[in-house]
Amino acid sequence: MVGLYLRVLRYLRPYWGVFGIAVLASLIFAALDAFSMALLIPFMRTLFAQTDTAVEGTAAEGAAPATQAAEGDDLLEWLLDGTLGRFVDMSAPPSEAIQGIIIFLLVIFLIKNVFDFLRNYLVAWVEQAVTRDLRNEVYDHLVDLDLGFFGRTRVGQIVSRLTHDVEQLRTLVTKEQSKIISSVFEFLSVLAIMIAISWKLTLVSIVVLPGIFAIWGPLLRRVRRGDRTILNLAGEVHSHIQETLSGIRLVKASGAEDHERKRFSKVTWAYFKAFIRTERFRALSHPITEMVGALGTVVILWYGTRLVLTGGEIGAEEFIGFLALSMKLYSPVKYLGKMPAIIQPGIVAAGRVFEFLDAPIEIRERPGAREFEGVRDRIDFEDVSFSYRHGEPVLHDISFRAEAGSVTALVGPSGAGKTTLVDLLGRFYEPTSGRILVDDVDLRDLSIDSLRRNLGIVSQETVLFHDTIRANIAYGIEERVSQEEIERAADAAHASEFIDRLPSGYDTVVGERGTQLSGGQRQRVAIARAILRDPPILVLDEATSALDTQSERLVQQAIERLLEGRTVFVIAHRLSTIQRADRILVMKDGRVVQSGRHGELLDEGGLYGKLHALQFESPVGAPGDAGL
Repeated sequence: MVGLYLRVLRYLRPYWGVFGIAVLASLIFAALDAFSMALLIPFMRTLFAQTDTAVEGTAAEGAAPATQAAEGDDLLEWLLDGTLGRFVDMSAPPSEAIQGIIIFLLVIFLIKNVFDFLRNYLVAWVEQAVTRDLRNEVYDHLVDLDLGFFGRTRVGQIVSRLTHDVEQLRTLVTKEQSKIISSVFEFLSVLAIMIAISWKLTLVSIVVLPGIFAIWGPLLRRVRRGDRTILNLAGEVHSHIQETLSGIRLVKASGAEDHERKRFSKVTWAYFKAFIRTERFRALSHPITEMVGALGTVVILWYGTRLVLTGGEIGAEEFIGFLALSMKLYSPVKYLGKMPAIIQPGIVAAGRVFEFLDAPIEIRERPGAREFEGVRDRIDFEDVSFSYRHGEPVLHDISFRAEAGSVTALVGPSGAGKTTLVDLLGRFYEPTSGRILVDDVDLRDLSIDSLRRNLGIVSQETVLFHDTIRANIAYGIEERVSQEEIERAADAAHASEFIDRLPSGYDTVVGERGTQLSGGQRQRVAIARAILRDPPILVLDEATSALDTQSERLVQQAIERLLEGRTVFVIAHRLSTIQRADRILVMKDGRVVQSGRHGELLDEGGLYGKLHALQFESPVGAPGDAGL
C-alpha cells in the first residue's frame, strides 16, 4: 500500500510550488489557531484580576493582575510577552487590558482566516490540476490500447474508472494529503504550547493517543476489501446503464422494461449491501476515537485539578487554557486515527486506475519502422493464424494474394473469421503465426500510424460522433482539409443531396451515434469520410446489408466511385454485391475452403454454391443480380 501511495503522490510533482505555499499557509494557520487558544490565559488572568478588584475594592489603579503566572511557565510567558505584550499594555487597568486583548484576538482570527482561505483555495487549484492530468493520462493510454483490451473490458468499467475512481483518487492526492499535513501541524503547534504550560500534564494527556491508532489494525483490512468490492460494483452499475441505454430500442421492442428494472435493481442492491457492510466498519472510527478522546479529557481533568489544588504547579487560568488546547489536540489526532479508513477508497481507486495505466500496449512499432505510402504490386497473406485466447485459434494457416487495385471479397457463415482477417490488415491485432506482406515488406516493419492513415473502413455499424456533419466527414484530418474538399467528398458519396436540405447544412449536429440521420444517410457520411481520406486500401464490412432498397442503391453508387484505383477487401453476406470481385475467398471455421471468381465458384459448387442457392432460391449456376 505504501508503494501505491507514493506512486499517487507523484502526480503532485508538477505542482510542488503551489502545494508548498498551501502547506506553508496550513502551517501558519495551525500556529495561529493554537496561539488564539493560548490568548485565553492572559484574558482570564486579567478578567479574574478585574473581578477580584471589584469584590475587594483594594487594588490600586494600574496594579498588575492579582493572579500571577505559576512557576515553570517561563516559555509561555516569553511567547505572550513577545507577541501580545508588544501591542497591549498588560500593566494598564484590567478593563483597558481586556479591551486590548480582545482587539488583538480579533486581529489574530482575521489573519488566521486569511491563511485558511489561502490554503483551501490553493489545495482546490492543485486538486483540479491533478485530476485533469490523471484523467488525461488514463485517457491517453486507453486510446493507445489494443482492441483486445476493449474486448475483455466492459465499457461501464472503463467509464467508472475515468470518472468515479479518479474522483476518489483526487481527494487522496490533494485534499486528504493537505488535511494530513494540516493535522500534523495543528497537533505539533498545540502540543508545543501545552508543553509550555505544563510538560507533566501534557505527558499525561498523550498517554491515551496510541490507542486511537492501535484499534484500526483489524478494521482496516475489512475496509480495504470492502472498498474494492464497492468500486467494482460501481463499475457494474455504470456498465449496466451504458448497456441498457445503448440497446434501448431492443428493450422497448421486446417489452423488456420490467426485466431491465429487475436486473438493474439486483445490481444496485448488491452495491447497497457492499457499501453498508463496509461503512459499518468505517463508522466505528468516530465513536471509538471519540471515546479515546473522552478518556484523555477525563485523565486531564483528574490530574490537572490535582496540580491546581494541591501542587500549585499551574494556576487555574493556565489549566482552563490547557483544557481548551487539549480539545484542539484531540481533533487532529481523531482525524489521523480515522485517516486510514478515510483514504482507503482513494487507495483502492488508485489501484484500479493504475491497472488501466499498467495495461500493456501489445502492438508496438519496430525500431526504424518505415512509412507506408500505398500498395504498388500486391498484398500477401502467408500462413496466417490468429487466436484471441491461447489454444483457441480463430484463423488457421490462411494464404492468398491480393493484387494492387483488385477487389477481394470474403464470404461465409457468421463466425467464419472474415472480420478478424481484415482486422489483421490494419494491425488491430497481430497474427499468432505467419505474416502479412505489402510489396514484400512485413506489415510489422511499417509505421502503425501511416498504415492506418492509409486504410479506409466502411462498416455496417457506422460510427458517427456527436458533432457536426462536417466534423464527422473530416474526422481525424479536419485541420488538413478545406470545406471545398469536404463538399466534393460528400457529392461523390451522394450525401450532399440530403445535407443541403438540413437546416444547418454541414453544421448540423448528428446526435449521439448519428441518431438524427437515417441508416442510409449515416452510411453515405461514412463513405464521404473514406473518399476524403483517399486511402489506397479500403475495407467494406457489410456496408449495405442493413439498408432498404433505395438507400442501398445510393450507397452502392457511392461505393462504386470509392472503389476506383484502390485495393479493396469486401466482407459480404449478400452474394449479389460481390459477383464482380477479382477474387472471392469462401471461409468456414477460420479457414479458406474455396477461392476464385464468381463463375468459377458456382461451377465448383461446394459451400459457395450452397450459399448462393440459399440466397437466390435457384439452382447452382443460375445468374445472380448485378453487383460489385
